[in-house]
Amino acid sequence: MNGNRIAIIGIIIEKSESVEKVNALLHDYSDVIVGRMGVPCKDRGVSIISVALDATQDSINTLAGKLGRIDGVSSKALCVSK
Repeated sequence: MNGNRIAIIGIIIEKSESVEKVNALLHDYSDVIVGRMGVPCKDRGVSIISVALDATQDSINTLAGKLGRIDGVSSKALCVSK
């Protein structure tokens, strides 16, 4: 086992001007991202992104924390214990 965990980070973007920062940050972590799906909810004025990761716990926590510090962005991580 390599010490990595499987995780999903859920991201909700409430300010459209934050999208570019989120995408740049996800690009920085592209080596540990397994896949991502984005859904615009135009009627509510938000975008929802789910990101699947295969990464260390530290990388998962760091990415989720950096995302959460972007204005207008909320994020939560869910990890498998293996």
